[in-house]
Amino acid sequence: MPKAAPTLTPVALLPSLAPLLHEWLPRQRWFAGKGRPVTGFSLASVTELLPGCLHLLVRAEQPGAAPEAGDVYQLLLGVRKVLPPPLAPALVGHATAGPLTGLTVYDALQDPQIAALLLERLRTPGRLGPLRFGCDGGVPVPAGLAPRLLAAEQSNSSLVYGDTFILKVFRRIHFGVNPDLELPLVLARHGCPRVPAPAAWIQTERPEDATLAVLQPYLRGSQDGWQLALRALADRRDFTREAHALGRATAEVHTALAAALPVVSLGRAQTELLAAAMHERLEAAAQAVPTLLPYVPGLRAAFDAVTKVTGPRPAQRVHGDLHLGQTLRTGTGDWAVIDFEGEPARPLSERRRPQPPVRDVAGMLRSFDYAARTQLPWRPEWAESCRDAYCAGYAAGAGTDPRDEPELLRAYETDKAVYEVLYEARHRPDWLAVPMAAVRRLAQD
Repeated sequence: MPKAAPTLTPVALLPSLAPLLHEWLPRQRWFAGKGRPVTGFSLASVTELLPGCLHLLVRAEQPGAAPEAGDVYQLLLGVRKVLPPPLAPALVGHATAGPLTGLTVYDALQDPQIAALLLERLRTPGRLGPLRFGCDGGVPVPAGLAPRLLAAEQSNSSLVYGDTFILKVFRRIHFGVNPDLELPLVLARHGCPRVPAPAAWIQTERPEDATLAVLQPYLRGSQDGWQLALRALADRRDFTREAHALGRATAEVHTALAAALPVVSLGRAQTELLAAAMHERLEAAAQAVPTLLPYVPGLRAAFDAVTKVTGPRPAQRVHGDLHLGQTLRTGTGDWAVIDFEGEPARPLSERRRPQPPVRDVAGMLRSFDYAARTQLPWRPEWAESCRDAYCAGYAAGAGTDPRDEPELLRAYETDKAVYEVLYEARHRPDWLAVPMAAVRRLAQD
């Protein structure tokens, strides 16, 4: 970094970075505020993480939110005089004002040299300004692992090191303890083998406590559950054996979470609040995606049915966003569950709240439907057989069958489909027909 440390303050850096971020940030796949103009930026935190690499927490100001309430994003920006050709895709822009005038700014996660240095920093616990580096001595991380940035579309960025470890760098930051660190740590310490144990992590205490990144073992040779399902569909193969085993694995994770963390009982008042939150999300989604409007009365009925069932329901910590893409089948044929972040669009406090385990089951049922609808002609019998096998596997592992709570299962499946409609409308309009097909079915059940 060619400038003296005193110039690397949020106020001083903003004239250099704001014009560049206006153009670059809204184009990123993980930018959550698409469809609304960015009216300004503020830098919540600036740390010189490595030589030539700034760590930033940037608040994007957009209409509809107070300036201090805008989304906060984590950026690792490299600064060089000239960007070498291999790093051209990482270009953020050329600074023409402020302390970085004349320098080139780029996304440092795409720089193998900086990515390698980042791993070395993660191997040793300690502090750097507001940043805290933690690690689990029981999961040693070798030095010198070659990095590669995953190109897959997702809401965060991930670096794979030597096909041995994977570092998830959270992009949109939610203040508080991120369940993607919290729950895998709890499960690992409770001896649950279904989840890769965190090896190292980065947290910050400014402007508030937050989890920034998590390093976990990379399950080399494993296969993504979503891709496995699509392959089975393309080959017109049965997938029920895999679905049954996946149900059992889900039950094992739930059982371990219930043993390690508090289980609460939801009474009538809490159930009504649960249904009210679903209604609220439906209303908001219908306002944003008018295609939903004709189905709103039927979808409301699914939520109302939950409140008519008497008796308390157990609630516990769950995955919160379980689908085929959050599962891996390892080389031994076992299923592993990953990505405990929950639905990123929802507040962290909501994602960390105990919920009925059937919520995760509903998420996986939606995923089988999603997979089946990616193939033409659509094969509803494939999805139905997988859904039944998954529930049967879950019942075998947990001792309770999620199909014994049909009102709750339908309500959570409906809530998930509404979430999917909003997500696809914002990020992948070509996929909107998939959750809309589920909406039509669920509104008529």
